[in-house]
Amino acid sequence: MKRFWAGLAIGVVLAGFVICGSAEAQSEKWVALFNGKDLTGWKTHPDDKAKWEVKDGVIVGTGPAGHLFSERGDYKNFKYRVEVSISDKGNSGQYFRTKFAKGFPPGLEAQINSTHTDKVRTGSLYGVKDCLIYDQLVPPDTWFVQEVTAIGDHIVIKVNGKTTVDTKLPAEKASFKEGHFAIQQHDPGSTVKIRKIEVVELP
Repeated sequence: MKRFWAGLAIGVVLAGFVICGSAEAQSEKWVALFNGKDLTGWKTHPDDKAKWEVKDGVIVGTGPAGHLFSERGDYKNFKYRVEVSISDKGNSGQYFRTKFAKGFPPGLEAQINSTHTDKVRTGSLYGVKDCLIYDQLVPPDTWFVQEVTAIGDHIVIKVNGKTTVDTKLPAEKASFKEGHFAIQQHDPGSTVKIRKIEVVELP
């Protein structure tokens, strides 16, 4: 009888874990930040010259340097992913905790670059030593998913589910605790395309 009750207790505990795990998974719901139709929820700096438009359900960035910023500028802890492609010789970036500013704004950047003359490739945490990728992970003009998880000073970057960066922010970057999301248009030779932008906000 003792064995029976012990087994029952263990079964209840294990069942509890299954239920909790299931509830946690269900609570993590990705929220779309791009509606597939227009740039509602996004803005550009008035001094930037980049061109942003929606074609056939895809955001397309061309022209001189500039950024497409989320309207909200209070994102702190999150999972933030984009489905994106970059042109041959093109350069872009998935910015986060970024200030609303012209040119190349202060903030954190997950690089998007397959073949640009800048050797820092997709999957890098730009400007952070030991977090730079120099191998081509994705060919140009190919759709891929890049996901950033930011919790405090802990940053993880994944490309198509593969972890490329798992690091603690260095002191010179630790001041970026909250801000906008942004997509970079780097130069006139670049074309960046985005068909999904999603976020899960975390405590």
